[in-house]
Amino acid sequence: MPHVKRPSKLASKVRPSVLSAALIVAAVTAASAAIAPAHAVPVSEKRAAAAFEEPASEVRGTLPGGGRYVLHEPARWNGTVLMWNPGYGGAPEASAAPNPTVRGWLLSNGYALAGSTAAAGGWGVEGLIGNQPALLDAVESELGKPEFVVSWGSSMGGLTSVANMEAYPQMFDAALPLCGSVAGAIPMLNGSLDGAFVLKMLLAPGDNRLELVDVQDEPTRQAAFREVLDEAQATPAGRARIALAAAVAQLPSWTQAGTPEPSPRDYAAQQEQLYAAFMFGVISPRQPLEERAGGNFSWNTGVDYARSLDQSGQAKMVRSLYAEAGISLANDLKTVNTAGRVSADPVAVAYMQANATPLGDIDGPVLSLHETGDTAPTVTQAGTYAERVRRNGDNAFLRQAFVDRPGHCNFADAEIAAMVTTLQQRLDSGRWASLAHPATLNRLADRIAKEDNLGRGGSFSSFQPPRMLRPERAEGN
Repeated sequence: MPHVKRPSKLASKVRPSVLSAALIVAAVTAASAAIAPAHAVPVSEKRAAAAFEEPASEVRGTLPGGGRYVLHEPARWNGTVLMWNPGYGGAPEASAAPNPTVRGWLLSNGYALAGSTAAAGGWGVEGLIGNQPALLDAVESELGKPEFVVSWGSSMGGLTSVANMEAYPQMFDAALPLCGSVAGAIPMLNGSLDGAFVLKMLLAPGDNRLELVDVQDEPTRQAAFREVLDEAQATPAGRARIALAAAVAQLPSWTQAGTPEPSPRDYAAQQEQLYAAFMFGVISPRQPLEERAGGNFSWNTGVDYARSLDQSGQAKMVRSLYAEAGISLANDLKTVNTAGRVSADPVAVAYMQANATPLGDIDGPVLSLHETGDTAPTVTQAGTYAERVRRNGDNAFLRQAFVDRPGHCNFADAEIAAMVTTLQQRLDSGRWASLAHPATLNRLADRIAKEDNLGRGGSFSSFQPPRMLRPERAEGN
């Protein structure tokens, strides 16, 4: 008999949505349209008593909004469907898991898997959020009603997964963002603007190729920033100024996978890590996002960069490098603080609020996973998201896990499997208890790695993420 989705325990609690009312109406309208499968592999009777080793089925098709979808049915369904959201850029065909090994493990453990692409690639958050009702319709037409529906994804898809929780509180029971920009697009890109602004004002204020916003030529912009950055790295003064720009952007001081963590007082090694990560972590592509949003969505009006440095946690490193270079930090901060500022287009800001800058207002469990040395997004995203959730009185729903290493979305298969298992245990039991404690997660990942021969990776660690220096969702707020 089909599983029936449990009603929300907080069904009477009215929640504001990340999406505009118009977008929600459009998404629900799309969900009611017919879904056109491209092809379907014949499946056995739904949830028949079959061995896990029997082959899973796959269905692919096109959603009403123009995106593609995929659905994988396990031989014996456990009642939970995991609905995957891809990262920035994505692929032309939909996927339903971070990699084939994890997909196979999930199917063998009874999870149904679904995923979609946005009709337009790149920053496809709007399309991915809009896809969700139709994607769930596809799941229900093949499998029946799920008991639990989980939104998950990596990087931009991690952001989309928590945005889905707010857009459709009655549809999703939980979210599992991996390496996600969970605090949203606006604070993430304001942090990037801060780093780029400081670098330009101190190293090449008159170079018009270094477009900060309203970007007209992204390839030239990228090449110009690379040129200025590399030239600066060759001198002590340049290295100090790169460190200042990276500090206000809140890049971590250990960013490069496969390298040892710099010691706390090895400021030269820390600066090398910041330099290596600067292009990826700060000079992220803006032109495609601005075209999607209809203008510039970032600003630095009112920012005191001396205060930002003091609150960055890296002021000692920056001051030491400045002293070693024999240049004045006070003079550089004055230069930056008196430079002309950037204002945002309110229409573009509203678009990026909706697509997406979450409120942290949730009706079900969210379990996130982050690398402490991630640079895009930085782990500060976790701190700001947690603060928003606490402010909304929903802290009991949220748990955050961390692995203490550099990298972006480079999680081991056993780590991901442990996260999925933990979230399922929380859904089944209705309480967290010690499920998301690092020691518990490590024991679970060890067991999965041993029993199922999955890559283990490192260790889950206790970590208190800092908040973002720029947590705003709009200018002045």
